[in-house]
Amino acid sequence: MTTAPARRERQQAILELVRDRALSTQTDVAAALREEGFEAVQTTVSRDIAELGLVKVRAPSGRLVYAAPGSSDGDRLRAIGAAMRRYALTAEAAGALVVVTTPSGYASALAQVIDEGAHPAIVGTIAGDNTIFLAVRETSSARELLRELAGHLDPA
Repeated sequence: MTTAPARRERQQAILELVRDRALSTQTDVAAALREEGFEAVQTTVSRDIAELGLVKVRAPSGRLVYAAPGSSDGDRLRAIGAAMRRYALTAEAAGALVVVTTPSGYASALAQVIDEGAHPAIVGTIAGDNTIFLAVRETSSARELLRELAGHLDPA
């Protein structure tokens, strides 16, 4: 049985590792721990991840990676901004919707990032091939959301 101090040290190491590295799987975390001198099997890592409350967030690379709890909101909103810069061509308010256009074939990828980002002003998305409809919450203004999202568009 693992002693409490050893578990705390291992869990502290996990928090530092997920802050410093893009670790996507429990196997990645276990391998990183071994590199740091901790012996941990996948089941131990799984239990540590649950106890620490780690969440998955989208990294700038687009991969889902582990992050400490509480860091996810900012990370997710940054991920939406990064995805808007990468994929969005235009954004326009239309009533209670914001309509975003992308190059052909990219709307679903951008809509997925937006959905996973759980933006507080967005209820949900509908994506076609090159167009996304963002449904805005009643308490939020489509124009305010448009200003925020359009700030991520490439001005060129």
